[in-house]
Amino acid sequence: MTSEPANTGGRQVPDHTPTRLAIAGAGLIGRRHAEIIGQCDGVEVASITDPDLSARRFAAERAIPWYPSLSEMLAANRPDGVIIATPNQMHVANGLECIAAGLPILVEKPIASDTASARQLVDAAEQARLPILVGHHRRHNPLIQEAKRRIDAGEIGQTVAVHGSFWLYKPDDYFNVEWRTQPGAGPILINLIHDIDLLRHLVGEVVAVQAVTANRTRGFAVEDTAAIILTFANGALGTFSVSDAIVAPWSWELTAGENPAYDRTDQTCYTIGGTHGSLQLPNGRIWRHEGERSWWSPIRSEPYTVGLEDPLVRQIHHFAQVIRGEAAPLVSGEEGLRTLQVIDTIQRAAASGQQVRLPNPYISQGHWQWQD
Repeated sequence: MTSEPANTGGRQVPDHTPTRLAIAGAGLIGRRHAEIIGQCDGVEVASITDPDLSARRFAAERAIPWYPSLSEMLAANRPDGVIIATPNQMHVANGLECIAAGLPILVEKPIASDTASARQLVDAAEQARLPILVGHHRRHNPLIQEAKRRIDAGEIGQTVAVHGSFWLYKPDDYFNVEWRTQPGAGPILINLIHDIDLLRHLVGEVVAVQAVTANRTRGFAVEDTAAIILTFANGALGTFSVSDAIVAPWSWELTAGENPAYDRTDQTCYTIGGTHGSLQLPNGRIWRHEGERSWWSPIRSEPYTVGLEDPLVRQIHHFAQVIRGEAAPLVSGEEGLRTLQVIDTIQRAAASGQQVRLPNPYISQGHWQWQD
């Protein structure tokens, strides 16, 4: 899919001035964005909006203007764009307020709590001709961008199957926060959504899903384990095993080295198999037979290396480029909506015990739209 650089409402940001980004929500990810922006040339934190007093202290310690509400921030200190890092259920209301003010937004994942409200947000931005970016930051990782280039170039041939794992152990005190024990707070929505977004990016659209979930390990009202079968539009089949109750090294968090909070292992969590080779991620290794493609022929792996760059930093630079009209969103509102719908379909498939098909997307004006 190709598209032109996004319309930013006719407003140009002069090249010699920093792009000013406001942050709405000063939880863990909002604060990390503030720290990340501090590492980015040509970008600065315009303000932090969060009614919590700890957010006010956080802003004061960094000499950043603080506001208790978006309306007060927009009236007093208009930025060039807004990062929405508020709780999931507030994403749409916050996003609509920023769109009404004519501002581009970067919305943390998931784009919304449900697909209907996500569609409302995407449609509002489309009508206002303003860009939405969704915080599936892993697409900005050079490891992923090089993997996509190699897959698209046909280095592994026709994609046949893909397998992924999200296995790690969340400590008991993680669940001291009550909402984390309730439906919607499990690893499918909180964690797997990132993995699904990457598989869509690398393999293609998901058209049907089967799934089984379990909560027997902890006994909470939310799943701790899931097994998923994915059917892709190109005919490839995928399997994904998910659990936050297993002591194991096989997850993106523990293999990619993106977040220094996690101890990095030398393991892998995705394998993508094709008719001419297979690709491992995130360790960037392609397996091929020497000579004839046959199980009798020796098979060898060839690693590829890319520079290590923080995808969150790259995402911020990209957001600034979109605001300046220099690039189209890598992860648009439509892309975030499509990923959320796959997650919603996984949950519905698990509840029904049946295969559930997704609506067919079609291309209109350079964007994914819906065909129910």
